[in-house]
Amino acid sequence: MPINFQKTTSHSPVALLVTALLLVYIVWGTTYFAIGIALQSMPPLWMNAIRFTLAGMVMLVWALARGEKLPTALQWRNAALVGGLMVFGAMTLVMVAQSHGIGSGLMATVVTTMPMWLALWTRMGGERVPMTSWVGLALGVVGAGLLSMEGDFSASWLGALAAFGAPLSWSIGSYASRKLDLPRPAMASAAQWLLGGAMGLVLAAASEPLEGMFHATATAWWAWTYLLVFGTLIALNAYLWLLQNTSAALAGSYSFVNPAVALLVGAGLGGERLTGWVFAALPLIAAALVCIMYGPALLAWWRSTAQAVRGNDCKPNVPLAPVDKAQRAHK
Repeated sequence: MPINFQKTTSHSPVALLVTALLLVYIVWGTTYFAIGIALQSMPPLWMNAIRFTLAGMVMLVWALARGEKLPTALQWRNAALVGGLMVFGAMTLVMVAQSHGIGSGLMATVVTTMPMWLALWTRMGGERVPMTSWVGLALGVVGAGLLSMEGDFSASWLGALAAFGAPLSWSIGSYASRKLDLPRPAMASAAQWLLGGAMGLVLAAASEPLEGMFHATATAWWAWTYLLVFGTLIALNAYLWLLQNTSAALAGSYSFVNPAVALLVGAGLGGERLTGWVFAALPLIAAALVCIMYGPALLAWWRSTAQAVRGNDCKPNVPLAPVDKAQRAHK
């Protein structure tokens, strides 16, 4: 069953916070490597569709057991849109990208461009976007351009398109989830996973033989189980708890950590090789995320510090009191 990260701080809130962050940092950073292992003998579309359909069923039972109500007709429709973009669209594109030769570390790095797209949709939707976010968006575009020169991308144009399309689809779904009427978090996840997984099942049935799942190796099934239990049911619940109990900046800090974890795991365990382009792109993407997530706070801090320094410089020098002759004689 999913870990129940309740919105409570009565039992070791610091321990809960650290546990949730470590789960999101480490587990989500390793999922791309697990996907690469599973794809070695599993058909990508069936693998993804069954994973989220089963996760949706488990989450539905879990949400009902917690007393959450089933979605209304409008909420089912909205969940279908969000699930179609995030579960079916984005995750299917990740499967396609990695099945066409995009390494796990590189894929995790590309996914960090998602907050940049989200900032763009936010502005187009009429919300105010700070100037620092636009600076971050520009840095991210440059970083994404450098990533496109990485060897894996040049070897497979289809994999490259799928890799860059995944965070684009995820960002649209994320923005839609903020604007649409959806049920409570656990039930919303259940509905989105079920409907997105069902869309994946239809596509898989039309394009891939199901027999490939039965011929998968034991190692692939272990990797798939890890994706289902840890990557979906546990880590995503930890992320939902972080969204409810911490700042958005701290909850979204996984964007900084996941690529480093994925690169280390991919290079250390998977023997993936990276050229200099990814190392040139990573600092730009990290700077972009800092501008988008922490830019206004950093700018306010810099302005207050500068004003304090200028204030100290403008203070008049107080002259020392003159010493009269009697005081000199006494000395």
